[in-house]
This record gives sequence, C-alpha cells and structure tokens, in this order.
Amino acid sequence: MREFDETDVEILRYLAEDARRPFSDIGDAVGLSGPAVSDRVTRLREAGVVERFTVDVDRSQLHAGVPVFVQVRGAADVDALRERVGEANAVEHVFVTADGEVWFYARAQVENVRQWVDGLLGDAGADYAVTLMDDVSWHPSLDGAEFALTCAECGNTVDSEGSSTRVDGQVYHFCCPSCQGRFEDRYERLEEGA
Repeated sequence: MREFDETDVEILRYLAEDARRPFSDIGDAVGLSGPAVSDRVTRLREAGVVERFTVDVDRSQLHAGVPVFVQVRGAADVDALRERVGEANAVEHVFVTADGEVWFYARAQVENVRQWVDGLLGDAGADYAVTLMDDVSWHPSLDGAEFALTCAECGNTVDSEGSSTRVDGQVYHFCCPSCQGRFEDRYERLEEGA
C-alpha cells in the first residue's frame, strides 16, 4: 500500500479552495503533471479520504431563508437527533460536541423560527438556544492534518506495510495481512449466515 505524503495534503488544500481547479494548475503548484495529480486524487477517493466534491453557494445571491445556529442540550438520543436534524433540507452543517450536545447551522425558510425548530426537534426532550446569524463563511482547513488510516480489524494505524481491499463497494484498510485475513474470514462467515 502506498503511503500518503505532503504532496497529497497540498493537493487536498488546493481542492478545498476550489474543487473545480484544473489538475494541470494544481500540478504546476505542487511540481507534478496534471495526470499525476489526477492519479493521486483517484487514489485519495478510493481510500475514502475524498468523499465528494461540493458546491459553495453565495447565499446572498439567493433567497435562502433565515440563517440560524441552534445549540441543543439534553437530548435523550443524540445519534437519533443528529440523524433527524441532518436529514432536514434547511440544515447545512451538524456538529456533535464531546459532551453530547447537537449544534447545527441552517437556513430556515419560515416566518416563525421557534416553531420550525420545535417541529424539527420533535420529541427529543431537549433544551435549545437559537442564534440568528448575520454572516457566515466556511473555510475548510487541512492545517495540522496528517494521514492516519485505521485498520478495520484491530484499530491500529496503517503504515506503508499495510494493505487495502474493497468489499461490496467499501474500501477497508489493514495494518497487516493477518488482520485482513481475519476481517475477510469473518465477513465471509457473516455472508454465509445471512
């Protein structure tokens, strides 16, 4: 398995700034050819590092609703609440804090924000605070990031000695052949029992 390096991180930084930037431009900036950048991006996608490319919309050019930031405390089932909130069309970002609060940013297309939040939270049995936002900008950063693939079997860090395999369309990484073998054996047994 080929290890990721600083050039991969630089490529990710350029893509985070503008996902439509031509690979030849990125290649000029990092000292590679356009096809070499394309190969690296493909590898990053296959490894699950790049999940998707998105659009950053200037909401000031659209009628996009009331921008709100909501902090929810005391939810009985944080995972269920995170899923429910994340599925709402108006919600753009969902965060879960270390102490179990759910925070989210949304653009509510309503007259009464409190009623909208009450309807969204439903029976979560939680307190919340709503802050009306004046301006929002999103600046994804890779500063301080390092590649640290985790073994799907034992949880150890995968290094250059590791391997990857695709099972039912999902990429799994392993620190050693033993872990990969155990994982594949267990997967086959589960499939036989299904």
